[in-house]
Amino acid sequence: MDKKLKDHKQIGQELELFFTHDYAPGAPFWLPKGMVIFKELERYIRELTEKAGYVETSTPIMVKSKLFKESGHWVKFGEHNMYNLTLADDENDQHPESYTLKPMNCPESTILYRFRPRTYKELPLRLAELGRLHRREKSGEVNGLLRVRQLTMDDAHLYVRENQIFDEVSAILDMMIAFYKNFGFEYEFRFATRPDQRAGTDKMWDKAEKDMEDVLKKKGIKAGDKKGDGAFYGPKIDLHIKDALDREWQLATVQLDFHMPEAFDLKYVNEKGKFERPVMIHRAIFGSFERFIGILTEHFQGAFPLWLSPIQIILLPITETVNSYAEKLNQDLLELNIRSEVDIRNEKLGAKIRDATLQKVPYLGIIGEREMEDESISVRFRSGKDLGKFKLPDLTKKLRQEIDKKA
Repeated sequence: MDKKLKDHKQIGQELELFFTHDYAPGAPFWLPKGMVIFKELERYIRELTEKAGYVETSTPIMVKSKLFKESGHWVKFGEHNMYNLTLADDENDQHPESYTLKPMNCPESTILYRFRPRTYKELPLRLAELGRLHRREKSGEVNGLLRVRQLTMDDAHLYVRENQIFDEVSAILDMMIAFYKNFGFEYEFRFATRPDQRAGTDKMWDKAEKDMEDVLKKKGIKAGDKKGDGAFYGPKIDLHIKDALDREWQLATVQLDFHMPEAFDLKYVNEKGKFERPVMIHRAIFGSFERFIGILTEHFQGAFPLWLSPIQIILLPITETVNSYAEKLNQDLLELNIRSEVDIRNEKLGAKIRDATLQKVPYLGIIGEREMEDESISVRFRSGKDLGKFKLPDLTKKLRQEIDKKA
């Protein structure tokens, strides 16, 4: 890492976003400002999925371990990569049950699908879940937000007919492209094929890999080769990005799965009243909130775009005589859903500007006697650029437009 650039853990503490502690290795503590970023990203992915016809669900964090034995995950990940507990009903229980903190959402998604009989008219069925997961990473591999044991996935599982595969995978790739372009990341796709250790038959894999290749070909996407790096249940198309430090990360993914519908005997009734097997598509856009925020923090070096900034504007009164006016403006901005603060400390303006700049606040509103007299705000950007005077309605309009663009 460039010595001039800070690690996300250092930025997280300096800006009071998040931190880690020995009492919970591999699981971050989120401070209020960090939760603003978390919740804004949560709101954004919900907007995207709702527009795309997804419905949101939630499944238990802890389930009986036999679910993962039925799905095939137990063989792949087993006791070494999962948090497993043996729970007895009481001290006399001779047959305690094994439970697992879920490391992925997909097996439980099949339980949602099986809640009642399904028909072809319901497909594609797009089930989204912002799920909390636990993975037993080795202590030497845990690293701030980038490699954690407790993570939050923007997960989704789609149940489709075979003739719907192209449209659904294609739409997911379009969502990935739009999302990462919006953050200014350079990206490329990689196609990951069958691993040595896998579930399902060769016939399933042949079909799934051909379907994914057809999507890439018809969309004109050139994808790099990740031979043998597919999920154990199916091939996948991964999106890789490069951050400001020129490091490569695999974040978004879409995976095609013929195995799990077979393992859980998933069915739907077709037009002729006969049972057919759906195909399962696994999809994540962030990868995980934790890793994505860690990468964003280093990518922007804490200077987040306006829509993600915990404080969007800070008002800096020059003298105590304008404090009341500054506090009234602050309240007005808050009521208009602008994240505003006012610094009424008995400090010189230069010190207030320096502190606000160190906190990476995008906009600084300077307020003196003249501003109070003409009911305005002198605005400057965190870079130091003077933007001139604004009336409150004009400033609010400017900020709102920038926030809504998510630029």
